[in-house]
This record gives sequence, structure tokens and C-alpha cells, in this order.
Amino acid sequence: MTAGLGSAVPWFAVRCIFAIGRGDDDVHTYEERITLWRAANFDEAIALAEAEATEYATAIERGPDAYLGLAQCYQLADVVGQGAEVFSLMRDSRLAPAEYLNTFFDSGDERQQMWSSPT
Repeated sequence: MTAGLGSAVPWFAVRCIFAIGRGDDDVHTYEERITLWRAANFDEAIALAEAEATEYATAIERGPDAYLGLAQCYQLADVVGQGAEVFSLMRDSRLAPAEYLNTFFDSGDERQQMWSSPT
């Protein structure tokens, strides 16, 4: 965190992408991380996040090259807390909603599970 930051200094969410491993048949595992930073501006937030991304890549024993050099930054519009929006990325596409989700978020290779609310 930057020293001397007052309460007027905004929060930024920065998404960084990592190549964290390769398995059989040259299948790569990628990780997207969103971290929060207090910074004076976008450039400072990205610089802080990229420095941390390099440390993270080294800590997971993949080396600094595991960080792929993509940092997407968003200045939070809400106060950090319950329900605060921490990242937003808008993309224009000609894909229909189901096709869009399948293309970008449900390729079948995500490490995720279905959750259903208790009834």
C-alpha cells in the first residue's frame, strides 16, 4: 500500500492473468486474479498490481514469466465492503447470450462447480 494515503484515495481492482501450469497433451492452466489497490490513479494501481503479480508468480514456483503481462484495471465506484462492485469489463460481441457465455466463460475446462441455493 502506498504510504500516506488519505480516505479520498480511490480503490482499484486489477485483474492479472497467469499461465500456472501445463498438463498432458499441452493443456495449459490459466489463472485470473483480481486484487484490490489504493492508488492515486490507474497507472499507479497497475504498477502495484504488476509488481505483486511478479511476486505471486515466483511464489507459486512458476517464475516471473508466468505473469502474462495483461493487467485490466477498474476504479471502484463503491466503498469497499459487502456487495461492492470490484471489477467491471464491458465487451461488444455479435454472439447471442448463450454462445457468448460458452465462448468466454463456460468452455468446459474451468475448474469450477455448480452451486445451487438451499431451498
